[in-house]
Amino acid sequence: MATLIIRHLDQTSQTALQIMAARKGRTMEEEARLILMQTTCPESGEMGFGSRIHARFAAMGGVHLKYPTRSAARMIPNFSDEDPL
Repeated sequence: MATLIIRHLDQTSQTALQIMAARKGRTMEEEARLILMQTTCPESGEMGFGSRIHARFAAMGGVHLKYPTRSAARMIPNFSDEDPL
């Protein structure tokens, strides 16, 4: 396995990488490795939830859902002691 050294990485990028790694409970090295794998070989990287659902149903031609028609908003109940309008 090769070793990669990145020199002259600006502080903003380094901080962003540290934050991304910390949020996911990974080391900076792990996070950088995953980013490189996902961008150079996207088919071998992790897919997001929405992408996995899309891939599953795309082979079947997708799913077309009928949207229900919307009705008018109902009246707000009046709980006062006065007569209703």
